[in-house]
Amino acid sequence: MAKIIAIANQKGGVGKTTSAVNISACVAAKGRKVLLCDLDPQGNSSSGLGYEPDNRENIYNVLIEKADIKKAVRHTKWCDLLPSDIELAGAELELATGDLREKALGLALKEIKEGYDFIFIDCPPSLGLLTINALACSDTVLVPMQCEYYALEGLSQLVSTIRTVKKLYNPQIDIEGILLTMYDGRTNLTLQVAEEIKKFFGPKVYKTVIPRNVRLSEAPSHGKPIIAYDRLSRGAEAYNEVANEFLKHQGGGRR
Repeated sequence: MAKIIAIANQKGGVGKTTSAVNISACVAAKGRKVLLCDLDPQGNSSSGLGYEPDNRENIYNVLIEKADIKKAVRHTKWCDLLPSDIELAGAELELATGDLREKALGLALKEIKEGYDFIFIDCPPSLGLLTINALACSDTVLVPMQCEYYALEGLSQLVSTIRTVKKLYNPQIDIEGILLTMYDGRTNLTLQVAEEIKKFFGPKVYKTVIPRNVRLSEAPSHGKPIIAYDRLSRGAEAYNEVANEFLKHQGGGRR
């Protein structure tokens, strides 16, 4: 039975999708069966794994039209993918008028959970109904955070939302970890923000940090995770270490 991990932060530009793509690929490269569910209407996780839009079902059809989720899954060179496209932008309004609106994603993923060790969900950069769906069906939340002042303000909002979801929909949900991204240890602000986050979350903060790295920025335009684009880059080394830390926290793999 898969463990489901939402990768979420309502603040955009913090490395959320980069982390979703690269953690999924790195964990899969270590022999685990991984599905990445792209729940962001921008579809950047999908294109980051080389997916090109076609006429087949995607996550929008699964959530709104109750399409067969097994038919919507694509097999990439790195891990399985449940792709998104721009149609998903209207899904929040359509979900809002339906029954079980917070549980649509969880009900769909139940059909395929048995086939995976881990399902990662790349959430949109907002705290709307799509993100609530992800949190309502996830075991844990992994939060990528850029080391800047505004990130601390956004984190408190996310923690508040997780508490609400825990109370209303998913009593078991917990924080998987905080991942510091775009890390520049030469600046005082980075070090100060990192220290504040560690004070608040303690051992939940990943020891590995993701540095600013141009190769990480280039990889999505080639439709590849960093370990395929430049496996010797600092970005690839960092995400490989994050995957090791993640798996160590799980005790290895299938639950």
